[in-house]
Amino acid sequence: MPRVEKTKPRRRLDSAAARELILDATEKRLVVAGPSGIRLQEVAADAGVSHPTVLHHFGSRELLVQAVISRSLQSISGAIVEAIARSQGDETQAEAIVESVATTFEKTGHARVVLWLALEGYAIDGSGGGLKDVVEATHAMRLARSKKSARPTRDDTARTVVLAALALVGGAVIGSTLLQNAGLVGDARSGVQFRKWLARLLIAHFDAS
Repeated sequence: MPRVEKTKPRRRLDSAAARELILDATEKRLVVAGPSGIRLQEVAADAGVSHPTVLHHFGSRELLVQAVISRSLQSISGAIVEAIARSQGDETQAEAIVESVATTFEKTGHARVVLWLALEGYAIDGSGGGLKDVVEATHAMRLARSKKSARPTRDDTARTVVLAALALVGGAVIGSTLLQNAGLVGDARSGVQFRKWLARLLIAHFDAS
């Protein structure tokens, strides 16, 4: 007998609720299969809506994938901005922020999705909030704690944030392998130690420049 895949029963939903269900269902499939594994009919079945409903809200698979990653990055960047706004930029607070971002990337699989998107040629749109917001919050915090007459530039802050983002995204996917290949223990504790070192490195750079 052929295996019949069970689908969720369809429900009457308002527009906002339908969009969120579709985005949630797509995000789960993205983490497992990547953008090329997204099938609108399967997403519709997972969300308990019709295929035309998915098309009505998002138009195409490409636009649906873009909407999912945009929502995810906005959520992550929003949490980072809030944490930075509450901090004074000391090492302990920086370590906590870095560790929180790393844990989110690892648990949700968003880092893997970001790399998949890049490899498949998707543009990651930051117009609705993203790394730019993190840069602005970081630079504001940096200016507030600067005791030097020469003010740090936003470009320098932006490059530092990008460096941290690259380390955290890459670390969530191949961090343990890289640590092990570098002669370090590639376990969870070693990952935490690396991220603490990274946070201290960032703060030291901010204080020195």
